[in-house]
Amino acid sequence: MPEQIKTHPCVPGSRQSPGFLPHLPLPGTIADNHVAIADMADAFGVTHRTLHFYEEKGLLSADRMGPMRVYGQEDIRRMTVINACREIDMPIAAIQDLMSALGSSTSQKDAAQIFEDALHARKRELAAQQSILRRQMQRISELLESVADGDNPERTALSPIHLSPIETKCLTFMAEGYPANRIATMMDMDLTAVLTLESDIIRKFNGHNRFQAVAKAVLLGFVSAE
Repeated sequence: MPEQIKTHPCVPGSRQSPGFLPHLPLPGTIADNHVAIADMADAFGVTHRTLHFYEEKGLLSADRMGPMRVYGQEDIRRMTVINACREIDMPIAAIQDLMSALGSSTSQKDAAQIFEDALHARKRELAAQQSILRRQMQRISELLESVADGDNPERTALSPIHLSPIETKCLTFMAEGYPANRIATMMDMDLTAVLTLESDIIRKFNGHNRFQAVAKAVLLGFVSAE
């Protein structure tokens, strides 16, 4: 039977219509209904304060069983989705948007597709961040080399530059002034891969940016000045 989402109170981020949730495994230590807040926190490895925060954001809604706060099956399954999103560092605003979209889903298949789309979007974000971090690490290496070269003038001579066919093709497009996104289209490559390729070319020509790399490439005869 599909896991249908219950309607939560009217608070920021809550849904006003039922929907469906993607199938995700529940923690093995948790019951499937009427879970006390302490057990909920232990099962998902979070604090009581975190659960209260999710309630404030309209992502969860605890029930009352006498003086005790408890969570029903729907919220246990919602927490499974929320926790999975937090494990990949998805922002709270994005989780709210995701849960809102799931609240409008019309079938289990629809919910699965919504969740899959959200995961792909997050994967693209992380890939972009990874590319930035890679370039920053490369820049740190270049700066460290510059410091070392300053202490040892004999190391300042350029080593022979060797470019692969794909690097030569990319360099040609760079020299023609095409931006990275346009080069990605022309070379039928992912933008992240092209940015990495450009970073490698810049490093090989000991430049600080693509313009310096192209200028040195022209001087060394790798590309035409025309």
